[in-house]
Amino acid sequence: MVDSTTADARSVQLEDLLLASEDLTDFLQQFVLSTARHLAEDADDLWCSITLVRGAAAATVVASHRRAAALDEVQYTFDGGPCLSAADRHRVVLLADTRTDRQWPAYSRAAAEHGIRSVLAVPFELEDRARAALNVYSGTLRQFDARTTAAIEREVELASRALRLALRLARHRETQTDLAAAMASRTTIDMAIGLVMARQGCTQDDAVALLTAASNHRNVKLRDVAAQLVAAANDGPTSTHFNPSEPPASRPRPVPSPADGSVA
Repeated sequence: MVDSTTADARSVQLEDLLLASEDLTDFLQQFVLSTARHLAEDADDLWCSITLVRGAAAATVVASHRRAAALDEVQYTFDGGPCLSAADRHRVVLLADTRTDRQWPAYSRAAAEHGIRSVLAVPFELEDRARAALNVYSGTLRQFDARTTAAIEREVELASRALRLALRLARHRETQTDLAAAMASRTTIDMAIGLVMARQGCTQDDAVALLTAASNHRNVKLRDVAAQLVAAANDGPTSTHFNPSEPPASRPRPVPSPADGSVA
């Protein structure tokens, strides 16, 4: 379990876990597995999962055991329960006894039928509108006393720091990927403009207008029209290259020749 004397070591462990993970899902999977191992020091009938809520939809992103994932699905079916409440309202939710719970009676009965006696859900501290919660299921009645609950809250607090960093890195990678794709598309369009200028002996603006008209007429995206034109000119698929570290001025751009309209 995590307490004040081991918090720093656990924080470092989670940071190392993040650095060693291939992606965000891998990090979360390793987190729930390591958390389940920590909790297993006090009980051997605990299972963990993480629920992610986007808009009105909820999904289990990772789980330490199939049983935890199945119990999450039961909760989603009833559209209510500890983990959904924890994520939506951003508060710790404790269901001490599934056999006597009156807040979510249908869900609690179903959980009890699956052998679950108590449930604890703790929200992650994330940024923007992201909502998520750690769900801990136990086959033991009133498993989560004040000490255990505080330890799990501390575990989630430490993980939230690493998770916020992971989300930032994921967004950064997505931005870089989108930028590279956009620049590759732009390069293909520029090449197609140059081809049209050379073949039609027209200006750059006229070439853009011709490609745009073709795009609208065929109901095909401009970059796809450009790629088809360049591929046909090359007798095969075109390949574009974009190096983020290369200055824009060093990337070639088709320029018309005043004399004959050919591409320089």
